[in-house]
Amino acid sequence: MNKESISQEFKKIQDHICMELEMADGKAVFKEDIWTRAEGGGGRTRILQNGNVIEKGGVAFSAVQGPTPEKILKKLGLEKSDFFATGVSIVIHPESPMVPIIHMNIRYFEMDNGVKWFGGGIDLTPHYVDLTDAKYFHDQVKETCDRFSPGYYPKFKNWADDYFFIKHRNETRGIGGIFFDRLVDDDPDSMQSIFEFVKSIGYLFPKVYTHFMNKNKNLPFGPEEKKWQALRRGRYVEFNLVWDAGTKFGLDTNGRTESILMSMPPQANWEYMHEILPGSKEALTQEYLKKGIDWVGMDRL
Repeated sequence: MNKESISQEFKKIQDHICMELEMADGKAVFKEDIWTRAEGGGGRTRILQNGNVIEKGGVAFSAVQGPTPEKILKKLGLEKSDFFATGVSIVIHPESPMVPIIHMNIRYFEMDNGVKWFGGGIDLTPHYVDLTDAKYFHDQVKETCDRFSPGYYPKFKNWADDYFFIKHRNETRGIGGIFFDRLVDDDPDSMQSIFEFVKSIGYLFPKVYTHFMNKNKNLPFGPEEKKWQALRRGRYVEFNLVWDAGTKFGLDTNGRTESILMSMPPQANWEYMHEILPGSKEALTQEYLKKGIDWVGMDRL
């Protein structure tokens, strides 16, 4: 296992995900944008728009390298050395407010001085929290984690609760999932196992999201639901621009702006002092936007 083979595996995952999403959407196809980075490396950003289910979706692969910017060295506490980073990043914004937004990222970071690690995560942002859907998502994520370590899910689930938290709103971005970073081991066999875990998250993505696409795409909705969707998309934008470490890393390393900001929804809205009606389904969703919910044990609550 080396950085070249890791990069090739990530490309395969991108190909698989795009194929599965196109089949589930049934209308739109991904358009590929191949780009290069002046300092070294490049990527292929694939965007699907105006589909039957997906209004805008991005599945991006990148493999970039070069001198590590001083800002990154200082922030991560690293010694000066050139870096290599590769990964797949995905955000899907559906047309229907009854289908959730989803995000996934898997990545590998390596420096010439021997520093290296894997990171990633997957999280779900429903416009309306459906407890059955929430439990299904977390069950699938936990089952994947448990195949590698029983400690992964509880640790990474708590990490996601803390990471995907909109501090200035005092609410979570959605129902969380898992988040992990700096996974590394000196034992080559253990490092290979970490890589297998990372890949398993990549292949889990299309399984869970096509499930939600097929299950929820025909649920009825009207203008009020679309209005709420636009407001929740606004929260998504706020998190990505203010708190997301991946966005900051990409911009700080002179990454490709269009690919970095592919996570933005096609439309979003902000309403001054928006008030939610007590007892409404919007109010119910708001109640679940908090840390520490046991989604796997939801049937016991």
